This record gives sequence, structure tokens and C-alpha cells, in this order.
Amino acid sequence: MIYKTYLKTEHSEENIDFWLACEAYKKITSQRKRIYVARKLFASYIQPQAPKEINIDSPVKKSIIKNVQEPTQSCFDEAQQEVYIHMERDSYPRFLESKFYQQLKYRLQTDSIKEKGRKLAPLA
Repeated sequence: MIYKTYLKTEHSEENIDFWLACEAYKKITSQRKRIYVARKLFASYIQPQAPKEINIDSPVKKSIIKNVQEPTQSCFDEAQQEVYIHMERDSYPRFLESKFYQQLKYRLQTDSIKEKGRKLAPLA
């Protein structure tokens, strides 16, 4: 949730949204529901000018366009992997260096030190 909040500040939350949607998609067992959700994912993230269009390679996009008519459980796997790599190499390292994360980390460390101090305080 913290990382997602950071991505919103960078206007790139579509990456984590897509990745999480793919995780949910993989768990769908009904073919009827899979078709519906696959088309929804395609419309939201893959098609040109999609509201939350993700940045994926053209061959991967073409493969999804072909497979979305009869989607399998794994038809978004390559795109999901690409998005993961983008986050791992680009936005996540920036997140770790951001003021947003550094302030949170400092606050958590400070709270932890205060909590330890309360536990160690002598009882009166």
C-alpha cells in the first residue's frame, strides 16, 4: 500500500494495479469469467489509449491481442513480468530513495525506539 501510494505521486500506479490484477486473474477458474476479466484487463491496460495503459513491448502486446479472444490463465504472464521488471529496476529503487520512504522509515525507527524505551522504563 505504501509503495502504491508512492506510485500515485509519480503517476505510475497503473503498473502495480496491473500486476495485482494479473495475480487475481490467474486465480479465476471459470472460463466465462476469465473471458470477461481478460477483456476488461485488455481495455484498461493494454489497448492503445487505454485509461491505464502500461508500457510493454510490441510483441508482447500483439500476443495478448491474439490471445484475448480465447484467454488462458497465463495470457498476461509476459506483460506482468515486463511490468514487474520495470518496477524492480526503475520505480522501486526511486521509491527507496524518495523523501516519502525515508520519512516513513525514520518515523518507524523513531517509534520503535520510543516503544523500546517504554518497555524498559522502571515501574514506579
